[in-house]
Amino acid sequence: MFIITSLLILVFIFKLIIFFFKKKHFPKKLLLVSLLSVIILLGLSVYKNYFFTFNSIDRSSIQIGPGPVLSPTEAYTANAYYEPYGGAAGGVNVWVEITYNHEDKPVKTVYYSDAKTNFSMKWLDEETIYIVNDEPKYPTSNRSIKLVIGKEIYHENGLACKSLLMKDEYENCYQTKLSDCTILVSNNRLILL
Repeated sequence: MFIITSLLILVFIFKLIIFFFKKKHFPKKLLLVSLLSVIILLGLSVYKNYFFTFNSIDRSSIQIGPGPVLSPTEAYTANAYYEPYGGAAGGVNVWVEITYNHEDKPVKTVYYSDAKTNFSMKWLDEETIYIVNDEPKYPTSNRSIKLVIGKEIYHENGLACKSLLMKDEYENCYQTKLSDCTILVSNNRLILL
């Protein structure tokens, strides 16, 4: 969509230049198509960034990861799943879902990141799970985190943190930026960790 929009804008600019120099008719249709394309592109960008849910995970080629891992009182079960992407040159994403064993609540995704070679999960207490996701040879690739169930989530790229649809589902949302510092979004305030 971005390529098509860019091409339409370039053609429009070219025809606009011809209009000014040769006094030909104004390219109204091309202007309308270009504007419509820009509006669609902006709409898709806003939708992707602010209306994200974990339902967009490609579950057609799902691979079962570590789990189930039961919490100490067996109130929660953590399961990890892998999502390959990009074919032979691609990679693998990992996500962790929490099942509420004694409550009638839907399964919640609490963690989503690029998978590293060292991945594991363990419960620190009844409400806190520790997810290890790192590449031992590359210390800046560490995506390990402690999460309090029902209060915190992690999305590596921060889409869940910006989502208007998910903002009421957690108190704290963590993400990792390119600078490799973890960012906490809490009550619409950013805190660098």
